[in-house]
Amino acid sequence: MRVLSVASEVYPLIKTGGLADVAGALPAALSAHGVDMQVLLPGYQQVMGKLRDPVALVRFEDLLGVSATILTSTIDGVEYLVLDAPDLFDREGGPYTDAANADHPDNWLRFAALCRAAANIAEGALADWTPDIVHAHDWQAGLTPVYMRQGKAAHTPTVMTIHNIAFQGQFGPDIFPELDLPQSVFSMDGVEYYGDVSFLKGGLQMATAITTVSPTYAQEIRTPEFGMGLDGLINARADNLHGIVNGIDAEVWDPATDTMIAANYSLAKPKKRQANRKALADYFGFGDTNKPVFTVVSRLTWQKGIDVLTELADDIVAMGGRLAVLGSGDKALETALQAAAERHPGDIGLVIGYNEPLSHLMQAGGDVILVPSRFEPCGLTQLYGLRYGNVPVVARTGGLADTIIDANEAASAAEVATGFQFSPITPDALREALRRTIRAFAEPKVWAQLQNQGMKADVSWDRSALRYASLYAELLNAKSDT
Repeated sequence: MRVLSVASEVYPLIKTGGLADVAGALPAALSAHGVDMQVLLPGYQQVMGKLRDPVALVRFEDLLGVSATILTSTIDGVEYLVLDAPDLFDREGGPYTDAANADHPDNWLRFAALCRAAANIAEGALADWTPDIVHAHDWQAGLTPVYMRQGKAAHTPTVMTIHNIAFQGQFGPDIFPELDLPQSVFSMDGVEYYGDVSFLKGGLQMATAITTVSPTYAQEIRTPEFGMGLDGLINARADNLHGIVNGIDAEVWDPATDTMIAANYSLAKPKKRQANRKALADYFGFGDTNKPVFTVVSRLTWQKGIDVLTELADDIVAMGGRLAVLGSGDKALETALQAAAERHPGDIGLVIGYNEPLSHLMQAGGDVILVPSRFEPCGLTQLYGLRYGNVPVVARTGGLADTIIDANEAASAAEVATGFQFSPITPDALREALRRTIRAFAEPKVWAQLQNQGMKADVSWDRSALRYASLYAELLNAKSDT
């Protein structure tokens, strides 16, 4: 079975968040189930610099008004398809923003071109490889099913995965004439959304199947609270909606072999983890390692509940804990965290930005990974925490609720607990969760049981990859029956 995956970022070529990890891990995970998955992504500067001996497969003289070439390159045994369109992607900044962190004004064109190229591949643009199914990720790939529905690939099954429904790719109606789509598509049954164009809405409307990244989030987005204006459409397509929890790349994230941490360790040899606790304490200037270290690796935004966490920074220190934060986002939250770090030198540490090696060390050397998100489709940070013995404290929402077993009395007695949940997302509820966590940390046997149970959890892609492979097979069987 051949599947084309379309994503705006793919680890290890380019990453701003969990989407890249998922898109990067799926091909290898699905290969065990007989799925030949190729990944198409944009040729950003960062991506082009990492390609090895790229080969041109097909050239487009006019891809929504620009010249472009689809390249293929094999890196560490994985073959990537890259849309090389210098007019769109050869620029400073990140995948979505410029060097000043402002959205590229032509993002609509950049990602529409990616979708148009994906549809061309589905129609047979590559001489030796045509997909049986096309799998689009998030709004940046949302027009892929829309373009496919208009041409020769109209009957090729498509899957649209929502990684975060809050980001919908909404643009003014003036862009529609430039998209090379029939006027009929600018309608309630197409891409039209309150007079604008929504890439995600179009994908959800026209994809054969919709998936999102946890069963709980699949139900949450059917409600006005979490559906972000698309709950009506999601409910109308509920029979085609599937919640499949994410996994993690168990080779990249493995404390027994991780080259980014201070010392390797495992469930069988947990004492070696102490070297990472010391390395993390040294990095942030924490001194002794007797106090529990609460770690945060996150975008610093309201969605992630960082405002609630910031309000409790002083409380964490007062309760005898320490706080280490890595991330970037809302400037006001960055400033508030910086002020907290200045109030508590030696107890609160902050690194603004993206640092992959440090994120690994924080999982290996932290005691607690905090994920206080107001909504979280799946979340990978808590899964990394389980794998590394960094006990998760999470909001009871989305994939966080699906992947962490709360250390309540029954779960603790049965020795199945893996962390702590709290709800609602308020300072009082989080404060109580922190108290519960610190009490457990003070009991070495209780804490070791939490760490051990977490490290035993299957957070790999094995089960989830099987579910995706089964969904693909169902879609192909349904196509053959029509």
